[in-house]
Amino acid sequence: MKKKILIQGMSCQHCVNHVTQALEELKGVDKVIVSLEQKQAIIEAVHDITDKEIKNAIEEVGYEVVDIEEI
Repeated sequence: MKKKILIQGMSCQHCVNHVTQALEELKGVDKVIVSLEQKQAIIEAVHDITDKEIKNAIEEVGYEVVDIEEI
């Protein structure tokens, strides 16, 4: 499973690190790539992770999820 998450509120590398760490803590996540320039994250997971789980993880560290799509 691979998903692209559009995120608002990231303004520096510290923000990228927060989002990366939050997504890496989700059970089943294999790979996380967060781009400050594109304001998005790409995750790969061994099993389905719900959009709600992803959204909650990102919002808990202070950022807003604009959209989530499977790719």
